[in-house]
Amino acid sequence: MKIKKVLVSQPKPTTEKSPYFDIAEKYGVKIDFRPFIKVESLSAKEFRQQKVSILDHTAVVFTSRHAIDHFFSLCAELRVTIPETMKYFCTSETIALYIQKYVQYRKRKVFFGATGKFADLLPQIIKHNTEKYFIPMSDVHNDEVKDLLDKNHILHTEAVMYRTVSNDFTPEEEFNYDMLIFFSPAGIQSLMKNFPNFEQKDIAIGSFGPTTAKAVKDAGLRLDLEAPSSVAPSMPAALDMFIREHNK
Repeated sequence: MKIKKVLVSQPKPTTEKSPYFDIAEKYGVKIDFRPFIKVESLSAKEFRQQKVSILDHTAVVFTSRHAIDHFFSLCAELRVTIPETMKYFCTSETIALYIQKYVQYRKRKVFFGATGKFADLLPQIIKHNTEKYFIPMSDVHNDEVKDLLDKNHILHTEAVMYRTVSNDFTPEEEFNYDMLIFFSPAGIQSLMKNFPNFEQKDIAIGSFGPTTAKAVKDAGLRLDLEAPSSVAPSMPAALDMFIREHNK
């Protein structure tokens, strides 16, 4: 099994300093970037079926940049004008700064956590416990946010505003790879949807995270590379070791 062409199921890195480019140069392999999944907004009609009024709330909690994009695009579609008084609580500073794309950034109405984990944003929310919080969510989510807010008696409403769907391949797209790298169970589902007669044969499959590894095995596929590990904490590190071993 010699690796010459790899498909990484993520968007192409925006910087030339990505370790993937170093791997491609180091071993003379071709690495393509092509997400198997994409995120899309619910339609205004679908959102209305949840019977939630955004303007009944005084604060919004954002856990990702996707949440920001789809919140503001749906508000525009629904013709909802967000008042100047609305406060925004974000799980990280990066997400908080991204709000500038849509609203004027003012420190008195934008709050963020230190680590990107919701639990670290919670003290700020508890400090502002008279607000009524709106939480835009994906169709696939856990109850961590809801449970923590309930536990602390914070008034809040969750609503699905966006979803993850298969990013379908066109008939013109070539699909001839020696290795496929996946980062979510949804990516595996997309593979099987796009190529229902997929036969793995000599194609190596790599996965990141335990849930993705389980999805590979549950689909009846052979998992050749699993990251992170004690020797390779990232997917590029694991891929580097794998190609070095197989391209001797």
